[in-house]
Amino acid sequence: MGEMGTVKQRAAPTQDVEALLGRLRSIVGPQAVLTDPEALEPHLTEWRGLYRGAATALVEPGTTAEAANVVAACAAARVAMVPQGGNTGLVGGAIAQARAGHPEIILGARRLNRIRDVDAANYTMTVEAGCVLADLQAAAEEANRLFPLSLGAEGTCQIGGNISTNAGGINVLRYGSARDLVLGLEVVLPDGRVYDALRALRKDNTGYDLKQLFIGAEGTLGFVTAAVCKLYPRPGSVATAMLAVADPAAAIELHSRARDELGGALAAFELIGRLPLQLVLEHVPGTREPLDGAHDWYVLLELAPAGADAQDQLEHFLARRHAAGEIGDAMLAHSGAQRDALWRLRHSISEAEKHGGAGIKHDVSVPVSRVAEFIDAASAAALAEVPGARVVAFGHLGDGNIHFNLQQPPGMDRAAFLDRWEAVSRVVHTTAHEFSGSFSAEHGVGAMKRDELARLRGGVEYELMRTLKQTLDPHGLMNPGKLFPAAD
Repeated sequence: MGEMGTVKQRAAPTQDVEALLGRLRSIVGPQAVLTDPEALEPHLTEWRGLYRGAATALVEPGTTAEAANVVAACAAARVAMVPQGGNTGLVGGAIAQARAGHPEIILGARRLNRIRDVDAANYTMTVEAGCVLADLQAAAEEANRLFPLSLGAEGTCQIGGNISTNAGGINVLRYGSARDLVLGLEVVLPDGRVYDALRALRKDNTGYDLKQLFIGAEGTLGFVTAAVCKLYPRPGSVATAMLAVADPAAAIELHSRARDELGGALAAFELIGRLPLQLVLEHVPGTREPLDGAHDWYVLLELAPAGADAQDQLEHFLARRHAAGEIGDAMLAHSGAQRDALWRLRHSISEAEKHGGAGIKHDVSVPVSRVAEFIDAASAAALAEVPGARVVAFGHLGDGNIHFNLQQPPGMDRAAFLDRWEAVSRVVHTTAHEFSGSFSAEHGVGAMKRDELARLRGGVEYELMRTLKQTLDPHGLMNPGKLFPAAD
């Protein structure tokens, strides 16, 4: 094997690749093997435009058997594969990067889009990897159940990608991330074998919990084809409010009081700085100031108890906190339209940032109790690297996940600013690490943070991850260059 964890990928001759494409067409049908550059284009560029890739073809299996045969054929030809769902990622994790002599095939999950079973009594649903997240939410609702995974890209992202990146979103505080929402998994391994563990069990002590290897592995250990996901009772009522707080420290104190007084009914607790909100108001049509006047910091929180008294509970909580001088102005949504308008402000931040100039973005987490300290320290470190830049800080305070972004300074050249990305990210990630945090909270490592994984998670932890990769994918064919460097 040579150096610890090194995986070798043999180059495939051109004639072998052409033969492989013929084999793939015979497996999935000609219509499911796309090689036309125009058809491939949407699958070669990530949403933010930071990554532009290259691929020999996009192959879209329609069944697990087809997926297994496709992977086996690619493995036999030593052609690398890049699993791709809705392509809503932000770290280059689903973008093929074919190099000379190293062709790559995109494994698309779009046709794996069936909901195989909804078991309302067991509070589970068995779904295929290409199902769009919003469709799964709707299917759960039809069964009078809740599938709580929710994030800004839910109308486009696919559950296989959510699982492969251990997606978080706004409800992690109450329900956990994707890792906590999966009971069973079906995965095509890098050699074409199928790991079939679609068990809808909450208790199963039979050795290693192997499914966890593939959740958050970003397609480097296999191609997720189906999953058994947990469902929950639908809340009896929902109440949502946005309010002003003095600073992140005040928001942390408010979060503690909300957890103490509202208990498990607290579903979401978001922190939003003034600059990200201002970007939304300036660049997203139809949005408006949620409160009278501008404030430095805001909290968006949501209550979803089992009973019908969410509005009363939240109103009384806010009244107590206002009387104690812990919050400033507040808006309590009194209709579904008002609730949607508040959440639109939060979900539109990423879109608005694209219109506000170049941005250097970070997805980090620290213990909730240290969020305020982290924002102060990271701001100082980042601004030392790029004086005059604007800090765009917001995120899921309830689980310690902060999106800490830097907007280019007025008057600074865009390219010159983006050239500072590596230096800025290094100090921000180092700061998160020093606060016992993570440099990748929910977006994954992908290609963007690959070197940071080695730098900040080195030693035994990194060696174990490399050992798993080498064991399951000895030829380095599954999503090469993501998490770990691709072999020459």
